[in-house]
Amino acid sequence: MLHSRIEGEGKPMIIIHGFLGMSDNWKSLGSQFALQGFQIHAIDLRNHGKSFHADEFSYEVMVEDVKQYCNYHQLTSCAILGHSMGGKVAMLLATTYPELVSKLIVADIGPKYYAPHHQTILAGLNAIDFSKKPSRGDVEEELSKYIKDFGTRQFLLKNLYWKTPEQLAFRFNLNVFNEKIETIGTALPFDNQFLKPTLFLRGDKSDYILDNDFETIYHHFPTAEIHTIKNAGHWLHAENPKDFYEHVMRFMK
Repeated sequence: MLHSRIEGEGKPMIIIHGFLGMSDNWKSLGSQFALQGFQIHAIDLRNHGKSFHADEFSYEVMVEDVKQYCNYHQLTSCAILGHSMGGKVAMLLATTYPELVSKLIVADIGPKYYAPHHQTILAGLNAIDFSKKPSRGDVEEELSKYIKDFGTRQFLLKNLYWKTPEQLAFRFNLNVFNEKIETIGTALPFDNQFLKPTLFLRGDKSDYILDNDFETIYHHFPTAEIHTIKNAGHWLHAENPKDFYEHVMRFMK
């Protein structure tokens, strides 16, 4: 069963993090949503956070994991919010099991195919030699040779934990990501459609959703609203949480 952080009472809302992320990334926004009368389920996808590791890694199996999670917690008619890779999971879930999803919110990802573009990040992660028992500072120093952006490094370092009192490790399943990196960019199947209320949010400094992607979005999600968050890149919910929160709440109400 997927690990999750559950908070609040009311209408269920499932939050699905992006690649190399975890439920903890949504702690503060999740709490704000919970105060508005939602029961927030921020989940860790397989091979991420505190959830189980498995060799099988595809959008289909991740959707089945979320479906099983909903069955276990007796959740029906949920709002689903997914960011990046989590947005792809959310889109496939909504178009495969529309009865389960009342509203869909997709953060900075489209239904189209994305070519692999995490190579530098994976190279940095693979460069960490945990057999040398590095400190957190050592890990950050090694990562900084590959990843110049401070925010991206901090995001990745959230995955570090003490496996034993003297041994750090990453929570995610790096071996599987190395093998299955092509999976992350998979397009939503052409015939998949979701006709209920849908909101796409994109960062104005991000190139994940371009103006010429709108046609594809409307093909799969005919009722979609598409809004742009100012002063935000791909991590729009972290870079401009105030506007992100307001857009989500307006749509949910």
